[in-house]
Amino acid sequence: MRNKTAMCVLMIALVLVHLALLFAGFFAPYDPAAQNRDLSYAPPTRIHFVGSTGFHWGPFTYGMVKDFDGYREDQSQQIPLRLFAKGDSYTLLWVFHCKTHFFGADRPARLQLFGADAYGRDEFSRLLYGGQISLAAGLVATLITLAVATIIGTVSGYYGKWIDEMLMGSAELFLALPWFYFLVGVRAFLPLHVSPKETFLLLIIVIGVIGWARPARLIRGIVLSARTRNYVVAARAFGGSDFYLLRRHILPETFAVLIPQATLLIPQYIAAEATLSFFGLGISEPVPSWGNMLSTLQQYNVLVSYSWLLAPAGALVITSVMYWRLADRLHYWLQSH
Repeated sequence: MRNKTAMCVLMIALVLVHLALLFAGFFAPYDPAAQNRDLSYAPPTRIHFVGSTGFHWGPFTYGMVKDFDGYREDQSQQIPLRLFAKGDSYTLLWVFHCKTHFFGADRPARLQLFGADAYGRDEFSRLLYGGQISLAAGLVATLITLAVATIIGTVSGYYGKWIDEMLMGSAELFLALPWFYFLVGVRAFLPLHVSPKETFLLLIIVIGVIGWARPARLIRGIVLSARTRNYVVAARAFGGSDFYLLRRHILPETFAVLIPQATLLIPQYIAAEATLSFFGLGISEPVPSWGNMLSTLQQYNVLVSYSWLLAPAGALVITSVMYWRLADRLHYWLQSH
């Protein structure tokens, strides 16, 4: 019962994270590419309920003033925060053009929950939009990996003989390769000067194709076991075709492996995309991703001075831990059933 409750909580949390990223334009108060050089490396905006005039029922913030020591609050400017505020235009679900955001502050004030980067771009907005790229890369690359692994593992396990030896020999080769260096090497040979969309497609194809070997071996083992069961042998004796046997009796049994494998591979591939983008081999500016947002931290003075720029690393860790915990709970639940 406790395991089931924990699994439900993790699934709900992950659904909420994915919905927040899917509707990033609505939840992000600003355009992620909009620059404001007057707020370069501005710290996170503090939200107040108590001011010089006492307690306020609604949250507010103060304006930011830049001086020789950095930034300070101008307490002569009390700026109320509003729900469903009008702001920068965006495309909701890549179809609907909107200007309403979940929250915001009256212009010209800016509400920067996670501070700003070197160009004065809102870090919170970039975190949400960057999460769309990073999680989409993890999800799509995982689908590619599992599709390739299912085809290869099924063919290898069902037909056996020289086909099995050839495919599993290839799997051994892929398992022996240091995947990180291989991934960087393959990406380095691909064109560097391409559009963000083309880069994204190249990334997910390269990442997705490299990781097929381990899940393919697991699927092969299930198929090897399933093809010799009495009901499969009986169905074959009654004239069942290979396609029918695979679709009706064998492939459904692989779901117990595919689902936990998906929850393990998604954070792996999110981290792979972030790593490539961090080193300049993935998604490039001005399109944000969690990896290229962290690339500025390669400068030591930025790393030690502007801690709020570590927010994408925190998002990576939290998302990965939730997926790993869900994989653990799913594995335990499937074993018990």
